[in-house]
Amino acid sequence: QQIFEEEANGILTNVRSMFGASVVFQHQLQPIYDIHLSEDFSANEGLTEPSKQSYSYILLGIALFILLIASFNFINLMIAQSMRRSKEIGIRKVIGAQRSELLKQFLGESFLLCSVAFVLALIIVQLIVPVFNDMVNKNLALSYLLDAKLITGYLLLFLLTGIISGFYPAFVLSGYSPLQTLQKRLQMTSNNYFQRTLVIMQFTLATMTTLAAIIVYQQFNYLTTMDWGLNSKNIIAIYKNELKQGEYEFMREELLKHGTIHTVTHSGWGGMSSWKVNGETKPFSQEKIDENYLSVLSIPLLSGRNFSPDFPSDSSNAVLVNESFVKAAGWSDPVGVEFTTDDGKKLRVIGVIGDYYIGSLVQKIEPYVFKMAPEKSYDRIYAKIEPGSESSSLKKIELAFKKEFPLLPFRYDFLEDKYLQSLANEARWKRVMVTGAGLTIFISCIGMFGLALLTAEKRFKEIGIRKVLGASVSSIVVTLSKDFLKIIVVAIIIAIPVAYYFGNQWLESYPEKVEMNAMMFVGAGSLILLLAFLTMSYQSVKAASMNPVNSLKLE
Repeated sequence: QQIFEEEANGILTNVRSMFGASVVFQHQLQPIYDIHLSEDFSANEGLTEPSKQSYSYILLGIALFILLIASFNFINLMIAQSMRRSKEIGIRKVIGAQRSELLKQFLGESFLLCSVAFVLALIIVQLIVPVFNDMVNKNLALSYLLDAKLITGYLLLFLLTGIISGFYPAFVLSGYSPLQTLQKRLQMTSNNYFQRTLVIMQFTLATMTTLAAIIVYQQFNYLTTMDWGLNSKNIIAIYKNELKQGEYEFMREELLKHGTIHTVTHSGWGGMSSWKVNGETKPFSQEKIDENYLSVLSIPLLSGRNFSPDFPSDSSNAVLVNESFVKAAGWSDPVGVEFTTDDGKKLRVIGVIGDYYIGSLVQKIEPYVFKMAPEKSYDRIYAKIEPGSESSSLKKIELAFKKEFPLLPFRYDFLEDKYLQSLANEARWKRVMVTGAGLTIFISCIGMFGLALLTAEKRFKEIGIRKVLGASVSSIVVTLSKDFLKIIVVAIIIAIPVAYYFGNQWLESYPEKVEMNAMMFVGAGSLILLLAFLTMSYQSVKAASMNPVNSLKLE
């Protein structure tokens, strides 16, 4: 720690000599456990940016939703199949089987199915880990799970899933009366509120996940299509640390010799500073630019004028400010205003430019001051090229760079790609959420299929009587489906306010965010209703198409 503090103090002294003694820095140690999920520090020196801790909770939530929905499905499907096992249960009870023995049998079946599912899950995970790694830009492996604590957690999860999935069906099946089952007089409760509650919970979770996927998808599209405040198309950024004015002039002359390169400018970060407004200290960032910067990047000048060679004093104390700076200062007419920074420098505002995103589309636009500083060093050159000439222009730029800096690596970015790279996390999570929503809907529809099967079993004779009395297949389908649709509507009504609350909390982390509107919720609800109806219709049509003789011949 002593060595670390000595190095940090040395760096701090150098930084203060560059940007002024008023700049305040603090150094501290970061726990290793916080490196991957803490957003307190930005990554540099080749490290990747940390992931948001909320994303881990989202993944955990999706996994929990899928597991709960699958458990609910198992319960419904087991109960739906119980009518076909009623004779077996009756015979076992007649020959002396105790209810506790039947409970053990059905729980054993549940654990056996869970064991097979657990093994299959491990195999499937091994197969899809490469796909998942590609989706979220990670390098996970199944070997990561070989940890004593995690293995204990898996076993507990396995036991809990087996008990949750198997106890209620075992309890119901083992409670059948042997006399009723053997006389085929077993009647299942017409209003099974427990099963309906499970289906409501299923589709509530599915609707919430679908709405979350829609919100993430819409936010990503909004960030990629909104006005960034500049035109980043057909611009190549070339990087060179400590770029001197003479080096830039040489590069500019070399680049403009080629017809595919239209204009060239340069810029560099000028450090942090601050000034006082009504006794309150206001921080701002500084950027070093030249008179071509605004035109190359198509940044609008809202008022005042740009830097110009006709005004030699522009390189001393004249500055441009962005809209955020004007708002922070509370100025109504900023052009011509002079202000003094905390390190004693007097600056005069000659123009106001529109806010634009510098480097990242997910960070708030801060107050910025733009100044000319030809005596200082820069770190970026921007070259605007002819559309469609990317390959040839890049070769010419590299030749010019190697001519001036033969020993340095040629580093560059297409500016538009650089901005889109700042949305890499959002793009990955869009894919994750859409995949998770698809899985939850699919598994929920399996549960709906089980409930439709259960209803068809309960109303087997009713369907036959309706057909004998002249009911059409379509009318029977409607009769069987309307109760399901009521359940889905209830689930959607429950899910919408919950999804709205958590969606709003997630969007608060973005400075620019999409507005949640009724169409999002109507679209998600309509999708869930449509898929559920299609799932129910299959079983309903199948039941309505049966020959009524088969259901009434024993009456």
